[in-house]
Amino acid sequence: MAPFASGLLVLTAPLPVLPRRAAAALAAAAGVVAGPLYVHLQPGLRLAAPAPLPAAPPAGPALLRALAALYGAAAAQRGLDLRVLLGPGRRLARPPRVLLASAAEAPGPPGPVQLGLQHLAAAAYGCPPRLPALLLGGPGDAPDGEPPEEPGDPEEALPDFSDVAVGGTFDRLHGAHRLLLSACCLLARHRLLAGVADGDLLRHKVLAELIEPYEVRAAKLREFLEDVKPSLRYDIVPLADPYGPSITDPDLQCLVVSEETRRGGEAVNKKRLENGLPELALYEILLMKDPDHSQNEEEKISSSSLRQRLLGTLLRPPRQDPMLPSCPYVIGLTGGTGSGKTSIAKLLGQLGAFLIDADKLGHAVYVPGGPAYERVVAAFGAEIVNEDGTINRKVLGAKVFGNQERLKSLTDIVWPEMARMVKEQIREADAQGRPDSMRVSGRAGMDAKEQSRLPGNEEWPRSAGKAVCVLDAAVLLEAGWQDMVHEVWTAVIPEEEAVKRIMARDGLSEEVARGRLRSQMTNSQRVEQSQVVLCTLWEPDVTRKQVEKAWDLLQQRLSPDRGP
Repeated sequence: MAPFASGLLVLTAPLPVLPRRAAAALAAAAGVVAGPLYVHLQPGLRLAAPAPLPAAPPAGPALLRALAALYGAAAAQRGLDLRVLLGPGRRLARPPRVLLASAAEAPGPPGPVQLGLQHLAAAAYGCPPRLPALLLGGPGDAPDGEPPEEPGDPEEALPDFSDVAVGGTFDRLHGAHRLLLSACCLLARHRLLAGVADGDLLRHKVLAELIEPYEVRAAKLREFLEDVKPSLRYDIVPLADPYGPSITDPDLQCLVVSEETRRGGEAVNKKRLENGLPELALYEILLMKDPDHSQNEEEKISSSSLRQRLLGTLLRPPRQDPMLPSCPYVIGLTGGTGSGKTSIAKLLGQLGAFLIDADKLGHAVYVPGGPAYERVVAAFGAEIVNEDGTINRKVLGAKVFGNQERLKSLTDIVWPEMARMVKEQIREADAQGRPDSMRVSGRAGMDAKEQSRLPGNEEWPRSAGKAVCVLDAAVLLEAGWQDMVHEVWTAVIPEEEAVKRIMARDGLSEEVARGRLRSQMTNSQRVEQSQVVLCTLWEPDVTRKQVEKAWDLLQQRLSPDRGP
């Protein structure tokens, strides 16, 4: 963990040189700062001079290129919260705990340079006068062979507008968002109107269930903007449709777009003309490439790729329930119909988990002589019984489908019995918690062909000395079984894909398939109560990698030096 919670990095190199130096500067700073890293750009500033005065860099194409390089380089430093400041003003939202500069850009004795950093930070951002000031690298750390900067012709300034608009989802602000918003700040003299997509606009986004709530996104957006350029007025509004106030606000003069949203900007102008308003100038920002994108992610830096990288990770801390035994460690795996939950359970079994199939237990409670048989027949009548004495699940299902009172009567009988059987299975997992036993348990539910593909016992994956039990239960959350598990893992799939799977698997019509899905808990409701989320939308190999990632991170959480 880096030693400082936040920092201010002062870069004094000429703007045209910054793209060549950005990656090294941010890599060095990321090793020192764990939280927000603010960057003050002031080309040609002499930090060793007495009381250096802050100034904003000129708003031209060279500044935009420098910003693109800095935010692009920040993407390689996973988790780096970079905020390049475009003008001094007010106290920063997360006050810096350390001041940084590149030794290669700050000639002179370290003492005067560090003092200059402290004076600059105090004058520009109201920082305490005696913050720690560090020089990164040494005097000889400038890039080898870098040609000296030659004076060029003065470049044209960026256009400016009184009121500027921009729209987007702004989920987990990434480098491309920050570049887009910074361009807006450079173009606007008075106000920036930022529309934040919400409601139905999010329905078809990849992994929409993982998009942060509007209030969270809007708050993070405001904090970033007010840090970057505090002199502007910021109006942040929810967007329920693609246009929002951009087609009705007469004061707007410019709409900032990207390559992929330019058509949307043209549609806005068409609506403005229909409303008797002048067209907006469309200022286009280039998309930023993501050098680390995987096979199923977009080539550009995007929120959807960031959400995909959350799959398999711990989204919120495991439950801390003193009444819950620490061994075995129980994962509750759930998901809607067609979500791919069963295939995930099978992969976890192959990795060494003891599997409990709640659906099989559900069948067991209905069999003649089973713990719920007599009460179910008494409650729903002899017409649900087949000639051989077994309960006809389809007839029973028809009696309760769409009738919440009858459904509750059934679940009040069945779920407690299933829970009792689950607890018995968990105790069995505890008894079989030795590594040798876990290897055998992990094969449960596999056919002979699948078992033949597994490695020998000496290579069979172990569970870090602690038994891991996976409760595969579609009704885990509805039944309130969270008190039996340490973590909830949820499999999600977009509704359209789930409908296709259900129709193909069960031979149902689209209408019936949708009705089945909508009678269940939604993906978002499940995700809100989950520690880990997985998605089977892509190729099986992508699912396998997700599950292996989740398993490896689980083993780290269960390692003896970290505890449960």
